Amino acid sequence: MPRLILFLAIIALTLAGHSRPEGDGWSLVAAAHADDDDDDDDDRVVRRARPVPAAPETLATRAENEILARGVGDDAVATMRAQGFRVLQRRDLDGGSLVRMLKPASLTMDEARDRARALAAGADADFNHFYRSEQAGQGVRCDGPDCLARDMIGWPASLSGCGAMPRIGMVDTGLNADHAALSEARIRVHRIDTGAPPSDLLHGTAVASLLVGDADSRSPGLIPGAELVAVDAFQKVAADQRADAFALIEALDYLAAQDVRIVNLSLAGPPNAALGRQVARMAEDGVLLIAAAGNHGPRAAPAFPAAYDAVLAVTAVDRRGQVYRRANRGNHIDLAAPGVNVWTAASVSGARAKTGTSYAAPFVTAAAALLWSRDPSLSAAQMRKRLRGEARDLGPNGQDAIFGAGLIAPPPGC
Repeated sequence: MPRLILFLAIIALTLAGHSRPEGDGWSLVAAAHADDDDDDDDDRVVRRARPVPAAPETLATRAENEILARGVGDDAVATMRAQGFRVLQRRDLDGGSLVRMLKPASLTMDEARDRARALAAGADADFNHFYRSEQAGQGVRCDGPDCLARDMIGWPASLSGCGAMPRIGMVDTGLNADHAALSEARIRVHRIDTGAPPSDLLHGTAVASLLVGDADSRSPGLIPGAELVAVDAFQKVAADQRADAFALIEALDYLAAQDVRIVNLSLAGPPNAALGRQVARMAEDGVLLIAAAGNHGPRAAPAFPAAYDAVLAVTAVDRRGQVYRRANRGNHIDLAAPGVNVWTAASVSGARAKTGTSYAAPFVTAAAALLWSRDPSLSAAQMRKRLRGEARDLGPNGQDAIFGAGLIAPPPGC
């Protein structure tokens, strides 16, 4: 009898263990663990109880209750005010004002956007979307000779004898201009006043170092010596680092006035009518815009500004020429470049390997700068054609939705 009681007690405890209510943060799991930057997942079964991490919070795609309009005149602003819109910010840009407004409480967001478009004829009105840097994490430390991703594409070992580089612009987070890798760099930093706490310096420092890092530093740049105009358009909201469409458009307008010839955009977000107009104006003026394709996965919708026709969209590949598993895909992809475990500067000091389409875009920006240093007469349209035409085909023959025209091929040394 005692044995029977003991047996029944064991069964009861076992059943109780399997009837733990969901949502208490614990479970017995058999999970696949994946590192942010490693394509080989570890499928070992974990046979112990451990906390189940909460699902990541979905980040907002736009500002609440805000509408912006690009190319709006004084009369239209007065009319919108009379209709209940409240102006929060206004900037006078080339081609008309940029206005950020609080919508009337009586209107939904869609109704407010449509009303703004109707009242501001000839302007481009939309939501105030958010854009975020396209990085996916940090890899392990790297100290060997293959750490420089430039070796994969045969980047020139020396740029001596090259002509003057075109002035380059970038819109990103803030950057640490005092970093050892940037101590000799020709960088001018301009901060967009967003009214919010500034962003961290990690992403902007890494991208700037990839472009113009000192040649003899731990993270040498692809085109050291080139002049870089860096615009910090990002803000920090809790744990979120983002730039809204208003600040991004203002940043691009600022760069257009600085006579930059190339703009690197290692960021991505939704389509936006006002941003689209700004991109189109700069392209018409002969500015080459290069953007990260995005890290939202192969089934994700196209990310912008990369997906605009006037922008070169860059995806990321590893040293084997395999596409980064989280990179966006689509017929808008133009080129591929190294973007997995790319060695570049950390925010305070030293360097780390980083992954994401953010770090692929600078390779195309640098290749365009080198080509222009050799032949300044090329137009932006000719540059786009040449970069695509000289790329090394990857994947299916010809243009495809994964690699675009193929892997960027830098010009030979000068």
